[in-house]
Amino acid sequence: MTYILLIYLVVLSHVHPETTINGASAWIPIGPFNLQPSELAKLVLILYLAHMFTNRQAQLLEGENSLKKLRQPIILVGGMILLVLLQPDTGGMMILSIITFVMVASSGIASSWGLKMSGIGAFIVSVGYFIIANVRFPSLEKYYQFRRLVAVMHPFAWKAREGNQIVNSFYAINHGGLFGVGLGNSTQKLGYLPEPYTDFILAIITEELGVIGALVVVGLIFFLILRILLIGIRSKNAYHSLIAYGIATMMFIQASFNIGAVLGVLPVTGVTLPFISYGGSSLLILAMAMGIMLNISAAETKLKQEERHA
Repeated sequence: MTYILLIYLVVLSHVHPETTINGASAWIPIGPFNLQPSELAKLVLILYLAHMFTNRQAQLLEGENSLKKLRQPIILVGGMILLVLLQPDTGGMMILSIITFVMVASSGIASSWGLKMSGIGAFIVSVGYFIIANVRFPSLEKYYQFRRLVAVMHPFAWKAREGNQIVNSFYAINHGGLFGVGLGNSTQKLGYLPEPYTDFILAIITEELGVIGALVVVGLIFFLILRILLIGIRSKNAYHSLIAYGIATMMFIQASFNIGAVLGVLPVTGVTLPFISYGGSSLLILAMAMGIMLNISAAETKLKQEERHA
């Protein structure tokens, strides 16, 4: 029921053109607030897959044939990912896809299947980047998603268009140096760098606090991700482990996409930096995810204490 409601929310976001932001109709107005269903989709997808894989572990142990028996849930997940892509929300689609892949690979399915899919995915991405970097496709340049890919390879050539954010991010990082210009003294956030409080908040942090300050912020985020992974690894409950892996993957991919965009090595996808970027839906879902992880950690600690006294 929860999963059907999630798909309904994603579909509903397509019928509110007045909430279109930066070309994407991905928000549902609820009074004075705008809810982004694709953010909710990340957490519900994790909970759904964890529940589904835990209840079907016997089927997963059958190897590649297990995929045939999981056809229905895979189609449901694929449909939800497609709806997010059609908003269009390419970043959200990629995050949901990677979460699904990691949780499938962690569910007990044959490792050979995971290795094959990883190899195929890496090959496709590598060949695609090489072709885009060296071949021009004028017919595709009308699509902003493609222009953002090209802008990553040639940011200064596209400075007047999709490369503007990347170039100004470079300026901010260069201006900050090692120790920054001081808290609140950024010049790039004064109209030069678009979306300074969301997509490119890390560039502003680097300008004001320097590379050292930015590394501290990023280090704290990845330390939190590592702690979540450790909870999953140490857990004896498969359901708890899968939830931990899913939440850790969600945060890791979001952070990687955001940092990659700021450094100009990944396309700008509008993905927020966890707990740092401005964004109500993102902060709400991350807070809920941390609440779930605290509950799992407390349950695992209580279980260990009971085992010691048994």
